[in-house]
Amino acid sequence: MILLQQFREHWNAKQYVLQDQTVLLAVSGGADSMVMADLFLKSNIKFGIAHCNFGLRGEASDLDEQLVHDWCFANKVKFHHTLFDTKHKSAEWKKGTQETARILRYEWFEVIRREYHYAKIVTAHHADDNVETLLINLFKGTGIGGLHGILPENGNIIRPLLFAGKDLISVYAEANNVPYRDDASNATDDYLRNAVRHNIIPVVKQWFPNAVINVNESIGRFGEAEVLYHKAIDQERKKLLEQRGQDHYIPVLKLRRHEPLATICYELLQPFGFTSGQLPHILNLLNAESGHYISSATHRIIRNRDFLIITSLPAETADLIIVEAAPCTIDTGKYSYSFSIQSRPKVIPADPNVACIDLAGIEFPIILRKWRTGDYLYPLGMKMKKKKVSRLLVDEKVALHDKEDIRILECSKRIAWVSGIRLDERFKVKDNTEKVLVVRRELNV
Repeated sequence: MILLQQFREHWNAKQYVLQDQTVLLAVSGGADSMVMADLFLKSNIKFGIAHCNFGLRGEASDLDEQLVHDWCFANKVKFHHTLFDTKHKSAEWKKGTQETARILRYEWFEVIRREYHYAKIVTAHHADDNVETLLINLFKGTGIGGLHGILPENGNIIRPLLFAGKDLISVYAEANNVPYRDDASNATDDYLRNAVRHNIIPVVKQWFPNAVINVNESIGRFGEAEVLYHKAIDQERKKLLEQRGQDHYIPVLKLRRHEPLATICYELLQPFGFTSGQLPHILNLLNAESGHYISSATHRIIRNRDFLIITSLPAETADLIIVEAAPCTIDTGKYSYSFSIQSRPKVIPADPNVACIDLAGIEFPIILRKWRTGDYLYPLGMKMKKKKVSRLLVDEKVALHDKEDIRILECSKRIAWVSGIRLDERFKVKDNTEKVLVVRRELNV
């Protein structure tokens, strides 16, 4: 009865829920979860049981469900059950069977928890599971975040058996005649966790008999160290990462002075989708010329003069949009453009994101498009001197990632406005102008 005593002491010490609250146990029918149910029953903790039949093992899956049902009936415990077409969902979602099953069960557990007002969902993960998770994370290279293993509490999920090793659970099951069924798939190496469990852990235990206990104690210390680590990273983030609109700026010279440089770079950029494998290339950007960049699935880091600029990848929008009439609004991804016809204003806006164009010089339809090499205009205020758009953007010090979002307003094959930069002299509002086309560019939030 050692496990039962330890469980009661652990449960009372942790105070996962209030004394009168009821929890939902996730029970598969295997030894771990059936022992967990027995411990809760003998400890007089209020609980119900949820069982998922994934339909992956035919009659064996049905027999697992029957075992859990019969146990609940015999002990007057509320029984929730469901049947999933896991293979169909796996194909539909294009995910592996194990990942699909995990998503299905946890989503369903949460539905049951809410509907029946259970305080928490309880799983039977134990100390050996924790060691396996740590090793898998280390082998995969998940960084310090993988060293905490399985969290004892994660949102609405609690795991009160992490203190107990598999050997102790097996001894309890045999001594207390706890009914359970073995999943035949657990005996194979088809899944990564099984391969670690069967081929690595036994070898480790030969040399270090107390390995599971010792590693779990280390996992606790790793978790505490991670808290301190993230506090330090948050301080570095506040010093180095400046948000400007939708973009983030990191001053290169300031970043270089911070140590450990590689770790700080990784932690600053990981939230934007960059991986540890890209770290050498990111560090090379610190010595690169302006215009060099590296992309993740969602973002781009651009070296632009004295900064690394983190920006979202540009949305896939049409290169050319025809504007048939005003008023209208056009969304190009990063920006929205609104078109309206108004009386001549007394004061022409100085905002470069607002264009006031003499309506007399406009003939619809007009075109809103991405700028191209070779485009030119006669910038307002330059006395009809011709200038290429590419040169204008360089002179205005427009960053590379911003250049991708610059659009041209074209009227009768003439450029009327370089959005956010400059109006063309030929389309300016004159003294005799009566009506104007107002085009306003706004950043999408």
